[in-house]
Amino acid sequence: MDKKILRRQKIRYRIRRKVKGTSSTPRLSVFRSNTEIYAQLIDDDNGVTIASSSSKEKDIMAQKAPKVDKSKMVGNAIARKAIELGVKKVTFDRSGYLYHGRIKAIADGAREGGLEF
Repeated sequence: MDKKILRRQKIRYRIRRKVKGTSSTPRLSVFRSNTEIYAQLIDDDNGVTIASSSSKEKDIMAQKAPKVDKSKMVGNAIARKAIELGVKKVTFDRSGYLYHGRIKAIADGAREGGLEF
């Protein structure tokens, strides 16, 4: 495997030892590919994904915007879905990525949407 992937995986596992999602405060997990970004709310106690959002959704994909702006829209969308389900507080799981750029944008969008970290 690539050194970069192994390093991120080690960081991811280290973060996951501390960050745990429950039904009252689910884990907001982020995955970043080269072109898209995905976010999901996970209840680790029951092993269930509560809600998910990505830059592939029609309303986000229709807009011509830079990837950072689309990430902010994904954060807003996941926050809207969480509040509809009655979730206000989440724990943020950056999945081994640096808290910078698109990851920071998704967190800011979720905060603007009304989620508390």
